[in-house]
Amino acid sequence: MSTVPPEAEAEILAELRRLRARVPQLTGALAASADGLVLAQDSAAAEGETVAALTAAALGVAQRLSDSTGQGGFRELLVRGEHGYVATYAAGEAAVLTLTAETRVNVGRLHLEARRSSLRIAELIDHTLGRRGAGSRPAPPLPPVPPTPPALPA
Repeated sequence: MSTVPPEAEAEILAELRRLRARVPQLTGALAASADGLVLAQDSAAAEGETVAALTAAALGVAQRLSDSTGQGGFRELLVRGEHGYVATYAAGEAAVLTLTAETRVNVGRLHLEARRSSLRIAELIDHTLGRRGAGSRPAPPLPPVPPTPPALPA
């Protein structure tokens, strides 16, 4: 089922649970690989594999739409249904975070908290895969060394 080691899956699941605690109107949280495999889920619903597969399909369309309209790489997708929201956020290049929420959720708060969690999940996955975390940045370059002034005549 999962493409990450059990300890990484446990850490991702813990992040999903923290996210659900910060946004109580969430009804489900799922981390999946970009190709539709469940990494971890915190939901009473048992359809994690179905949601992960549909997320992968929607991700492909969203990526093409974002790219073809000149908006750059995919970051997030929000679907508002009659009974609530489905929101998907990029979690690095290899994974996504998909959330379901009640209609009364504060969408701004949802975005804020989900963006934080997606960065954390990206870091966990990248660490597991031995890559630099998506949220980490390389050290800034050193400032240029000023040229040495010419020697003064004696």
